[in-house]
Amino acid sequence: MEVYKVGGAVRDSLLGRAVKDRDWVVVGATAAELESAGYRQTGKDFPVFLHPETHEEYALARTERKTGPGYKGFEVSASADVTLEEDLRRRDLTINALAENSTGDIIDPFGGRRDLELGILRHISPAFIEDPLRVLRVARFAARFNFKVAPETMELMTEISASGELETLVAERIWGEWDRSLVEPRPRLFVEVLHECGALARLAPELAKLFGVPQPEKYHPEIDTGLHILLVLDRVAELSKEGAVRFAALFHDLGKGETPEEQWPSHRGHEERSVQLIERYCKRYKVPNYYRSLAVLVARYHSHCHRAAELRPATLLKVLEETDAFRRPPRFEQFLLACEADARGRKGLEERPYSQADVLRTARQVANAVSVKDLVGLTGEKIREHLRERRVQALTASSLNAAGNSQHPDRH
Repeated sequence: MEVYKVGGAVRDSLLGRAVKDRDWVVVGATAAELESAGYRQTGKDFPVFLHPETHEEYALARTERKTGPGYKGFEVSASADVTLEEDLRRRDLTINALAENSTGDIIDPFGGRRDLELGILRHISPAFIEDPLRVLRVARFAARFNFKVAPETMELMTEISASGELETLVAERIWGEWDRSLVEPRPRLFVEVLHECGALARLAPELAKLFGVPQPEKYHPEIDTGLHILLVLDRVAELSKEGAVRFAALFHDLGKGETPEEQWPSHRGHEERSVQLIERYCKRYKVPNYYRSLAVLVARYHSHCHRAAELRPATLLKVLEETDAFRRPPRFEQFLLACEADARGRKGLEERPYSQADVLRTARQVANAVSVKDLVGLTGEKIREHLRERRVQALTASSLNAAGNSQHPDRH
């Protein structure tokens, strides 16, 4: 029996990255032998065992044969005569098909180390097409490592996208890859790779529709809405590491893909169209409510935020109320970050300060400072009416309109 460290732990170590999880492959053993040594089998689909002391995963070397559609349509063989190379061959990419023996020697039968040096994501064999989830995984690895996809691998990903196999994936697995990709260093590359191979049109047609749709005339004409979204992702990745903020920034403009062509390049009313499409997407993939609710707020009120210095006090207060700025200040800050990413996701505006956020922050402070002590005795809606009146008066007296500027008005 031989034991090898495999996969991501070897890859990340070679890249000089922190190794979070270690996976092991056992060659020349049977399930009975591992169980007799104290290993506990976990899961039903594959021969994977937990080490009795470290609780790390040890898998018997195995081969897989495609027998049906989807990622579950495989026949697994884990006999004691399966070799290490046969086990590594079934993996998706060369950089994930690396192993290390007990003396620290690297086993690299498919050129993974060279691809690590070149920054390339390359499939191992034609069997790559047998698992549609690999399309999403490759796109996620691109976002994590800032690697390029090999042309021949992109061809296979395009073939998978056209085959209808992506539609066999369950919603939770698709969202799981989206969610993980959002917090990678370059989330833009996840979207770009999916778009290039045709998977975006299959999995998120609402996003794919944005490519080719013009932005308003005041912006660079060569930057369509799809490219704008990619720039927004670049900016939000600088501003926040939170997946919910990045999700909201990515999806805030979906409604522009539904604008009738005769109205281009204007997109009047795209905010509410965006809300409807976000709701539809989130229901389809069972996106957590926290992500959905923040994305809806950004879609509905980002244009108001961009024009914060121009809003009437009553409208300013409405935005604060609707974004729950008084009760949930942290989420309000997330809303502002996503709006800032949108405003700066345009050529020439990448580094421009977003003073509108400060206008709204100041407005929140002014409105929140209004006293309610003398409203004791009133109940329910009467308190809310008086509080709104006083807050509007305070905002009117604060001269907030003079404090801001309108460098980023977004009159779509």
